[in-house]
Amino acid sequence: MSQTPPPWYKQFWPWFLIAIPVTSIILSTKMLMLALGGEDSMVIDDYYKEGKGINMNLEKIQHARDLGIDIRLQFSDESLRLEFVQGAPNTGAALSMHFQHPTLADKDFNLLLTQNADGVFSAPLAHPLKGKWKLTLEPFDKQWRILQDVGLPQASPIIFRP
Repeated sequence: MSQTPPPWYKQFWPWFLIAIPVTSIILSTKMLMLALGGEDSMVIDDYYKEGKGINMNLEKIQHARDLGIDIRLQFSDESLRLEFVQGAPNTGAALSMHFQHPTLADKDFNLLLTQNADGVFSAPLAHPLKGKWKLTLEPFDKQWRILQDVGLPQASPIIFRP
């Protein structure tokens, strides 16, 4: 007595062979949607204007060096504390610190650092910072600028120099 095999749709192998191209199509569609939907926030439209801005930044950094600015920067989960070791400004004006994420522009933000009676500048943080950040510190009159890359979190103070 010979048994008749079950119909094709009740067998394993036809479904397995159909699943391979179907999975490929689904994954290809997802990759295409990711490629078309994402924007590259690191692309610059006007390179000439950007180059002129870089030259201005270099002049401000050199001015900070001439002033002999030396800063100790301390991060905690809730706040940022900045203390001038040398070259503190004479005015009690607030400082602006820009946090730039290396790849995601939507994570960039600015902090306003105000001075207390002891001469220490501080600002609250909305959330603990993690990862690599490019920090830019400058006064409100924008006379000098200090740039530095830091990895956070960091328990020890960061020495911040131009």
